[in-house]
Amino acid sequence: MQEKMQPHAKGMIVMASAMLFLPLLDAIGKWLATVDSVPPATISFSRFFVQSLLTAAILLSLGGWKGLRTHNLKGNLFRGAIMGVGSVCFFAAVKYMPLADATAVFFVEPLLLTLLSAFVLKEQVGWRRLTAVAVGFIGTLIVVQPSFELFGWVSLLPLGTAACMAIYLAMNRKYSIADSPLVMQFYAGIGGAAFTAPVIIAGEIAGHADLAFGLATMPLSWALLAALGLIGTLGHLLVVQAFRLAPASMLAPFQYLEIVMAVLIGLLAFGEFPTPSKWVGIFIIAGSGIYVFIRERRVKEGVADEKRAKALA
Repeated sequence: MQEKMQPHAKGMIVMASAMLFLPLLDAIGKWLATVDSVPPATISFSRFFVQSLLTAAILLSLGGWKGLRTHNLKGNLFRGAIMGVGSVCFFAAVKYMPLADATAVFFVEPLLLTLLSAFVLKEQVGWRRLTAVAVGFIGTLIVVQPSFELFGWVSLLPLGTAACMAIYLAMNRKYSIADSPLVMQFYAGIGGAAFTAPVIIAGEIAGHADLAFGLATMPLSWALLAALGLIGTLGHLLVVQAFRLAPASMLAPFQYLEIVMAVLIGLLAFGEFPTPSKWVGIFIIAGSGIYVFIRERRVKEGVADEKRAKALA
């Protein structure tokens, strides 16, 4: 009889699926900001507002008002606020930068997450995982081939998103023990909307176009704003579930798969065709995640074989 897949292996598969799905958020945000001139702060608020409505409807239908109960109210709201900061930064970045370039600058985040998992979550992080993360980061540099222009002030926006995302994912691992993914995403949606709403008010007062409120003018834009919430909810539900199954440091290399989708979406939606060197980088990125997956399965199989041998001894 075939053994059931180990939780860590399931977590890696779920994480990889999320990373192939979430770049649609960035592409939609870029289209809304550049084609219909919807301010990035408004895009972020719409994403979190729809997310909170969707998850509330599901939770209420499954368990009534008791379904909204959380064991970590402040922590989950803070998760949402952190994501609100990162979301505004990244949607503003892709308004001015190519999607793949902004995504690659963002990918300092797995390195930050690995450090957080070691020093904050006290997880065991071996040299092989650290090497896989480093190799994946090298792959992102090959994909993007950073130019001097990327190091202007706009390039700091994806770095801000990276720091926020690393904190968010580390908190996922901590709070997912007590709360379900749906509950976590409901309060994250409230926290994100609660953060972006004052930002929009401040942007209106200050006259800052990117932080102000702006209505979509095209029918398609309204549909895309709703889709942002749906994609964000489903994608981050997958991320939360992955962190319930596997350690943060083990999942970090799989985040590099997001650059694969960013390049493909950039090609299809924005006409950015990757050069041969970028394809080399893509294979390096994917390889780092696949390496961690294969190694984890072998380690688990080795432990299982050792236990069987002791049992038979």
